[in-house]
Amino acid sequence: MRAGELLRQLDERFLPSLARAVNGPASRPRLLGWVALVSVSAVLLTAVWATDRPPTGDRTVGEVTRVGVGQGDSIPGYLRSAGDELAALPDPAPSASAGSTWALVSLAEYLPPDRLAPVLGDVPVSAVFGRVPLPGRQTQIVRIPARRVPEDVRAGMVELADRKDREAADYRTRGAELTGDGPRERELRQLYDSGAEVAAAEAAAYRAGCSCVYAAVVRAEPARLRTVAARPGVRTVDPAPEVERLDRTVFTPPLPEQEDLVRPPTDEQLPSAPPSFPTTGSPTATGTPGGTVTSAPALTAPASPPRPGGTTTVPPEPSGASTSGAIDGDGSEPTP
Repeated sequence: MRAGELLRQLDERFLPSLARAVNGPASRPRLLGWVALVSVSAVLLTAVWATDRPPTGDRTVGEVTRVGVGQGDSIPGYLRSAGDELAALPDPAPSASAGSTWALVSLAEYLPPDRLAPVLGDVPVSAVFGRVPLPGRQTQIVRIPARRVPEDVRAGMVELADRKDREAADYRTRGAELTGDGPRERELRQLYDSGAEVAAAEAAAYRAGCSCVYAAVVRAEPARLRTVAARPGVRTVDPAPEVERLDRTVFTPPLPEQEDLVRPPTDEQLPSAPPSFPTTGSPTATGTPGGTVTSAPALTAPASPPRPGGTTTVPPEPSGASTSGAIDGDGSEPTP
């Protein structure tokens, strides 16, 4: 019972009888004192009751659900486990109003936007994961919210291309500012030049609508998910019935080229050991308008080419990530 409701019931119970008694002139002073005492006591009791109630907050705060693979995981083991879980997922009763579940669809190869619809079919999509697969180079894993396929994927790639152009320009500017010829300057210049080269290649690939998408987050009934899993080009469908909120979920799909263990690819154009000296002002990827494209959690591969100082782009958590909202995700749920 709320504090206001308690006071209202006290008023309804005591005030009418007190008012009738007050009408008698002889007892009015004594009754007024009793009225004041009862009113003060009721207010104090209500305040103590309301103060002692424990606060009820969002119990999901701080809880993050992870779906996919982690560093060092066995790829065959993950594929087998996901397949078994999908096969064991119970179908909802015919009269059930809600039987959809979130799932992570991993593809067997990198696909362009226009080839996604035949593979994913008519299941509602929330987001896709992409990466420009440059041979021998580390590239950034990105998450693109995509309620409409392929339209949203193409639009997200255009935004990524613009962002990568700005990133490449930042690297070139930083490299041009290094005029010394000492070991520190030479190594920094190599890192900046490598970063600019990779960012420019990523920009060109995304602008051309590259074959870069390798996973998607979908929501559908178990029977429809099994239909997707049986389609050519689908590596596995990992159902996640435990997911309740996308902004509290981290998806880490395996890369198509990973076949045995989850390990980050090496960059053949970079020094084997990053510089140990501290640096400041290293360029970072510029945010996109509206935040519709974000860096994805990089458990399956480095998020971007190493930055000076031996750092990489830090992947965001499910909130901001999220995204146009947070994968996170963006928190929006497609209509099944």
